[in-house]
Amino acid sequence: MIALLQRVKRAHVDVGDRRTGAIGPGLLLLLCAEPQDTEAVAEKLLAKILKLRIFSDEAGKMNRSVQDIGGGLLIVSQFTLAADTSGGNRPSFTGAAPAELGRRLYEHAVNFARAQHPVVATGEFGADMQVELINDGPVTLPMRM
Repeated sequence: MIALLQRVKRAHVDVGDRRTGAIGPGLLLLLCAEPQDTEAVAEKLLAKILKLRIFSDEAGKMNRSVQDIGGGLLIVSQFTLAADTSGGNRPSFTGAAPAELGRRLYEHAVNFARAQHPVVATGEFGADMQVELINDGPVTLPMRM
């Protein structure tokens, strides 16, 4: 799985005129499943993200996790993270999981996160989404499991 994490002051996702998810301070997680991924991979990635110490403590050091601060987690599916741009001028997305597998792993990741953390919001798998955020720091981290 490929993840792009952004520490945010706030973030929300809209599909058309409907808001599907919103958080205050916390993490925006853009998530992409790859063909070889499994539920165990999704769980390992989410467990790591929830414990990742990227929020400041009293001394200003990145020493707290999203769980430590009681922050939100906004999970948005994003197959374009698997883009291969090594060829011509049009990216290839063959590295992303097929839609059925991607949906299953995305939903599993969301359910796992909700079982571990009280504040989890989402986008809508496969939808044309508008994501708005106020990046905090900025702190943006790529991850791959």
